[in-house]
Amino acid sequence: MISVLVVDDQVLIRQAVSDILSSHPDIEVVGTAGDGEEAVDQVASLHPDVVLMDIRMPVLDGIGATERICSDPANTGTRVLILTTFEEDEYVVSALRAGAGGFIGKGAEPEDIIRAVQAVHAGDSLLSPAATRGLITRYLDAPGTGTSSGTPGAPGAVSQAATRALERLTEREQEVLLRVGQGLSNQEIAEEFFISPHTAKTHVNRIMSKINAHDRAQLVILAYESGLLVPGD
Repeated sequence: MISVLVVDDQVLIRQAVSDILSSHPDIEVVGTAGDGEEAVDQVASLHPDVVLMDIRMPVLDGIGATERICSDPANTGTRVLILTTFEEDEYVVSALRAGAGGFIGKGAEPEDIIRAVQAVHAGDSLLSPAATRGLITRYLDAPGTGTSSGTPGAPGAVSQAATRALERLTEREQEVLLRVGQGLSNQEIAEEFFISPHTAKTHVNRIMSKINAHDRAQLVILAYESGLLVPGD
């Protein structure tokens, strides 16, 4: 049984999403919250498996709430799924950096919302690495981000923190990280390096452990922010 906390400042959306999730026999909605501060408190008391989190909310927004939830060692069993709209791409990237495991649009079909919760609970990124990469590329190429050139060394293009994180990885781990950023699955990475899928997964998990990443989405972000991969590659 997957326990879920639904967070949105609109009562109708909270109720609708809760009804959709509760219709599945393996999902239980254990609570709801109307703002980020309430969400943080609810997670501390309910310890849900998944938090379905809106972004724009009063008191504390979804990004701030996600960061507080994901940075608390007491919440290691809780994963955050961002509920968003297409025009909020830049907020989604911030939420992924804060530790969210993925995102789903508010206009998604009921079965897609259920599958999204199941995927995030299983430890997968909600979107494929390629789809996540596409979103980040659009964000990095957007005017005003300071990364539109995509050239390592350009102002804002390479994060010093990301570069330091990259230095903690072995040469093979950096090669694997690059493939993750390029959208390859564990199976595809295994085929490219002539290793087993299990070994490829082990490499990915080791990278995540070394840089304290929650999932593959954060690995894609690291690949860009470290300069290992640039938009358009």
